[in-house]
Amino acid sequence: MTGSLLLAVLPVVFGSVGSLAGTAGARPNERPVTAAGLADLPALKPVMDCAELTGLDLSGVTDAPVKITSATVSTTGAPAPYCDVRGTVAPANTIVMRLPVNGWTQRYLQTGCGGECGSANIDYTQASTCTPVTDGTIASATTDMGHQGSPDGSWAANNPQAQIDFAYRGVHVTSQVAKAVIARFYGRSPAYSYFDGCSDGGREALMEAQRFPGDFDGIAAGAPANDMVVQNTFHHAWNVLTNLDDDGHYILLAGKLPLIHRAVLAACDGLDGVTDGLIGDPRQCHFDPATLLCKAGQDPSTCLSSAETGVVRRLHDGAVDERGRRLEPAIAHEWGSELDWTLFVPAKQGQTVGSENFVLSFARYLGYTNVVNPGWKLSDLKFTVASFWKTVQSSGYLAAMDPDLSRFQRGGGKLLLWHGWSDQHISPQSTLAYYDAMRKTMGRGVVDRFAKLYLFPGVAHCGGGEGPNTFDVLTPVMAWTESGRQPGRIVASNVTNGTVTRTRPVYPYPTVARYDGTGSVDDAANFVPSTPRHEPGPGYHWVGERLYSGDYQTWCTASGVRLLCRPTRTWLTARA
Repeated sequence: MTGSLLLAVLPVVFGSVGSLAGTAGARPNERPVTAAGLADLPALKPVMDCAELTGLDLSGVTDAPVKITSATVSTTGAPAPYCDVRGTVAPANTIVMRLPVNGWTQRYLQTGCGGECGSANIDYTQASTCTPVTDGTIASATTDMGHQGSPDGSWAANNPQAQIDFAYRGVHVTSQVAKAVIARFYGRSPAYSYFDGCSDGGREALMEAQRFPGDFDGIAAGAPANDMVVQNTFHHAWNVLTNLDDDGHYILLAGKLPLIHRAVLAACDGLDGVTDGLIGDPRQCHFDPATLLCKAGQDPSTCLSSAETGVVRRLHDGAVDERGRRLEPAIAHEWGSELDWTLFVPAKQGQTVGSENFVLSFARYLGYTNVVNPGWKLSDLKFTVASFWKTVQSSGYLAAMDPDLSRFQRGGGKLLLWHGWSDQHISPQSTLAYYDAMRKTMGRGVVDRFAKLYLFPGVAHCGGGEGPNTFDVLTPVMAWTESGRQPGRIVASNVTNGTVTRTRPVYPYPTVARYDGTGSVDDAANFVPSTPRHEPGPGYHWVGERLYSGDYQTWCTASGVRLLCRPTRTWLTARA
């Protein structure tokens, strides 16, 4: 446990409830709470000058040397002055910290990063109304996950330690170092520690709950790329390849996406009881692209060819082999998300789409353990079951698929999962499949006591989209952790030029918001919770469903330019 390491280094600064390295030891209801459900914690001043942190001796805090390279007071990007701390954890993890200098309310927040990371930037996007963030009294940190730059993925080539740091170590050692620095700076450790991340940051969040359950008391995991290998191979490659004809030309171009979107809304917008340009639960929508098939003499700009309707259907359904066996969870792109399909549907011939770049950067340098192949191309990926198991068999160190969070739950940890229904990068079905696996593994009652899932209608990847996309997922996690207040409705907003144009409540899954029939459909006050009698959806049966297992998880070490991982699981090579 991190706490024991820090106690050995800093014996005089511990002893408060919940101070042991952010383990979930802070017991709710022992302190006065605010109206938001947060513990009413006194603000502490630093016990040393910011500049004194430079060169701070942190020997023994982590498994590798730590160096604090700079510490200066700043106000950039924050509502109050803070000590801007920069440092490294060997061999190459960059750490950035913000430590309030006028008053710290004893909370630590670590934020994740997206894509393949490579830069360290603290991100408060999903904490728009969280008071300790908006008033500048929270200490925070982040990391670049052990490498810098190289968006093409070449940072991973023959660099196994960078791969381990990106997979799971970087976030963990950052939490160890940040809490040690906080303890020195304020003379006290955090009363509560939190993690908030989206996309790869969501994967990082689940990695922490699975591998290092004592690091954080509360975790918010948005649109997690938890099945990273399948996501960055079969999912994104299918986006591209299923839209190519025999001559390698794109069949569907982006100019047709608004047409498709309008047709989807016409068919399904009212299924949730209100016509508002949003589909409350896309799983209830059974749109048939063939309804847009061109008739004789029809202007082709107003309809779809037979080939185009086939592409639309396959993009929605997701990757399969030649026998129709699913190589990813069913529904790769929900109905209603079509306007954001520009990620993989080009505007014109000859363009390279985002999905192709994702696959190439991953598969060439990271996707196949100890294989570097700069010449790898999408056509090298075969959509077969044998190819599926060959691709994922050594990826258990990268994927955050273990549904057994018993250690995190027993320690009092709280988890808030969330996903936008219109996510164009990572299907919300991936998060639903993980949540379903958690409930099957741990029991629905147990999961409900420590984890909640929120699905935001019309919201794209980590934000954006047509739905209300400004919201705060951090405060509910904090309130649940600090006072035992279970998360209820989260009010999401559309904000245009600083003006709120629509609000909508979102409730913990499977409860949905229903219009009460009175007042504006743009006002959250006019919606009530409704829990469906049955959860709609295609189910989560696919070739890789058994990857949701602790047996899939591996731990790795670097040996020269090779990655050595344990244990070896022969079951992964079995053929479905």
